Formats: sequence, structure tokens, C-alpha cells
Amino acid sequence: MKPSKKRHLSKTITWRFVATATTVIIAWIVTGDPFLGLQVGVWEFFIKMILYYFHERVWYTSNLGLNFKKRSHE
Repeated sequence: MKPSKKRHLSKTITWRFVATATTVIIAWIVTGDPFLGLQVGVWEFFIKMILYYFHERVWYTSNLGLNFKKRSHE
């Protein structure tokens, strides 16, 4: 079964929600300002989602770390 671009996009979006929530909380704690935390999170959400999608596509086309063993027919 070959993973589709739709799967990569879905993975990208769900991960962005988890990662962005973490960033918002950290920015809020560091600055003490929940609105600044949200602003940082909004920017981070869109920029990193785009970067992650392309990163995932590059890795998908790479063979790095994959083991391909030929089967011998005895």
C-alpha cells in the first residue's frame, strides 16, 4: 500500500494542531500574555504547516534509511 498525498496532508494538519497548542502555551508562559501566545501560535501554525508538508514530501521520495532486500527464490 502506497501512502497518498492526502495522507501526508492529513498528518501535517493534525500534527500542526498539537505542535501549535504547545507553542501557544510556551509563549504564554514565557511572556505572561495569552494574546501574544496566540499571535505567535497563529504565525507558527501556517508557516510550519507549509514547511512540514514539503519536508514530508522530500522524505517520501528519499530512500534514506529504508532497507530493500532481494528475495531469493530457492
